[in-house]
Amino acid sequence: MKKRLIWQLPFLTLLIVGTVLILRKSSQDSSKPYQENKGLIFGTTYSVKYQSPNDLGKLIAEELKHVDTSLSPFNEQSVISAVNHNRPVKADSLFTDVFRLAMEISRQTDGAFDITVAPLVNAWGFGFKGGSMPNAAAVDSLRAIIGYQRVKLTDEGMVVKDNPQMMLDCSAIAKGYGVDRIARLLQQNGVENFMVEIGGEVVAKGVNPRQQPWRIGITTPTDDSLAIDNDVFTVINVKDMALATSGNYRNFYYKGGKKYAHTINPATGYPVSHSLLSATVIAADCATADAYATAFMVMGMDRAKELLSRHPELMAYLIYNAPNGDYATWYSPQLKDKIGQQ
Repeated sequence: MKKRLIWQLPFLTLLIVGTVLILRKSSQDSSKPYQENKGLIFGTTYSVKYQSPNDLGKLIAEELKHVDTSLSPFNEQSVISAVNHNRPVKADSLFTDVFRLAMEISRQTDGAFDITVAPLVNAWGFGFKGGSMPNAAAVDSLRAIIGYQRVKLTDEGMVVKDNPQMMLDCSAIAKGYGVDRIARLLQQNGVENFMVEIGGEVVAKGVNPRQQPWRIGITTPTDDSLAIDNDVFTVINVKDMALATSGNYRNFYYKGGKKYAHTINPATGYPVSHSLLSATVIAADCATADAYATAFMVMGMDRAKELLSRHPELMAYLIYNAPNGDYATWYSPQLKDKIGQQ
């Protein structure tokens, strides 16, 4: 018995020391402060919460400025503005990343997502240029210069358009891409626990200050102008995922007693009109989630669910109008254990 005990002592000592070191490291990690940086970008707000002894706010603001300088149609000096005004410009790496991803998602969605729809969006009064309700002839005329197949990016980084009147708008993917850039920046600086949000598009990694998964609220899709932004419909527990939401319940107008939503169907040239009110997509990266959320709002319930069945890497939470006028939901089976209460 003594021989056995003597043999076991080194192992027990090693086990105790190892446990103490693990507990000490865990304690040290949880004691690191969580920073928060907020600001304005892309015409909306951003919030970045992360666990780090260092304030990375300046680096975050600089990175967001790079995205704005490349992809914002509201910035007259951006790469995309030069493309839209037919000024000679070589695409930078940010524009190239987004353009290639946009083209791929356009192919996957049969054109429901299309960054060339900008002239129609502007004409309906929802884009980066003023517009008024177009008549049928104007819609048909603009449809002639819409189509992701009509624009290409050469190996030399030059954008080639079939028609010089074509305009690009990456707003439905750029916010998500900006979130991804900040997430990458944080990881490059050794940050393991963080949540990045730009205009409702989110990447969450690790845990929150309570050492729990990040909880992301999905807004109730009401068109009540008096509704507050924190009117939460449900909450999704997010860890190591990206999430983006698109909906027509805040950006619309009424004319002649009819509601016109900001989501324009590239195939018809008109604002969409169907039961789907809000589409939240969860994906590996936020740019992908952002683009598919927009595509689903164009496609409607049935086509969105059919596409999801072919893309197991994507998950979605869809809110729609039931026949009786109440809110109804559908969500990917993989989300069942991630949906929590407020």
